[in-house]
Amino acid sequence: MDGWNYFNYFTEIEEYFWKKRGAHLLVSPLDWAIMETWQRAGVPLEAVLKGIDRAFESYGRSRRGAGKPLKSLAYCADAVLQVAEESVEAAAGSAPKNGREAKEAFPREELKAYLRRNAAQVEAASKKDGVAHTEMVVRLQEIAESVQACSGLVDCPGKLDLEDLERRLTVLDDKLSALLITHATEEMLLRIRREVEGQLSAYRRKMKAEQLALVEKKYTQKRLLEEFGLPRLSLYYFS
Repeated sequence: MDGWNYFNYFTEIEEYFWKKRGAHLLVSPLDWAIMETWQRAGVPLEAVLKGIDRAFESYGRSRRGAGKPLKSLAYCADAVLQVAEESVEAAAGSAPKNGREAKEAFPREELKAYLRRNAAQVEAASKKDGVAHTEMVVRLQEIAESVQACSGLVDCPGKLDLEDLERRLTVLDDKLSALLITHATEEMLLRIRREVEGQLSAYRRKMKAEQLALVEKKYTQKRLLEEFGLPRLSLYYFS
């Protein structure tokens, strides 16, 4: 995945799905979880968009597509993976092609503001009434300090290494998710579990077991962040 696609993956998919659906609606937590599983699996952006096209064509020919808009990316999951597999097979034995030149298009001052804002939000979350565990408070404060420290990388002279910055933020994202899973109440986790099972019920036959597991995991991570008022730290969410 080249630099441009790397930092615009979610936005491109989201906007393309809006255009195909014909309605500019908020993408659901389930849709974000599905996009993240594609990104983590290394599915190229082109394969995702082509898979969405294929899914819409199939949906339009089906009885369900008569007068009803396609509501979720979950319906596209199978088609996207099929296109990704076809792309791998087609590329086997061929020479790699030059992609779009990687860009470092983030203004440094805006990037530092993004890091400061996220650090402040994590710090504020550590002081909320619902965060009762001393260990959790300490860990959140450590993560906030680490995010703030990343600003030093942005201030370094010379070319900005966005990929290294993203690796650091991804590690902090993972630490944050693990912390929330550990300290969330059973009632909260059960409620979130019921949410995702309800939203996935209509699409289970179209998704493989490993897809379902990943989507459930990413959905849970996103909802826990919302419950605790915490941001995503990755540059995917920089705008």
